[in-house]
Amino acid sequence: MTEPVPAPARRRYGGLVGAALVTVLLALYVGLVVVRAVQLIGTGNGVGVGLGVALLVLPLLVIALVAREWWLAMDVRAMADALAAEGGLPVDDLPRSPGGRVDREAARERFGVARSAVEAAPQDWRAWYHLAFAYDAAGDRKAARAALRSASRLHRGRDLPG
Repeated sequence: MTEPVPAPARRRYGGLVGAALVTVLLALYVGLVVVRAVQLIGTGNGVGVGLGVALLVLPLLVIALVAREWWLAMDVRAMADALAAEGGLPVDDLPRSPGGRVDREAARERFGVARSAVEAAPQDWRAWYHLAFAYDAAGDRKAARAALRSASRLHRGRDLPG
């Protein structure tokens, strides 16, 4: 079997640059919303004040959600680096259709192995990380994200909720 060739740095960081650009654009939008909210509150009109306060809450929620996603992304990167150093990164070698779709039966088999590893070692972030990629290959992105969050909690030294 041949060794995987690392992606060129330009391609490897393309997603990061895109995410940073979208975050900057979102920050500009949030800034404009805050300005409008303050203007509405400044009207002194009951409806304007109510809308202004509501518009101030929304940017706080957006900032919290974006920060949460960046935190997860940084931790997933740290976990990937740790697994790469150990030689334990998940390998995307599932058979695919000519159109590029993953063979669902092979993905289910891989998922079963990953799920068993989590059941055997529920406090191992590596097992959860591999489970996340097995979920993703099986087409369940929501469960994949939840498994990545579990891996991240364990990686940062926090136990999973009971």
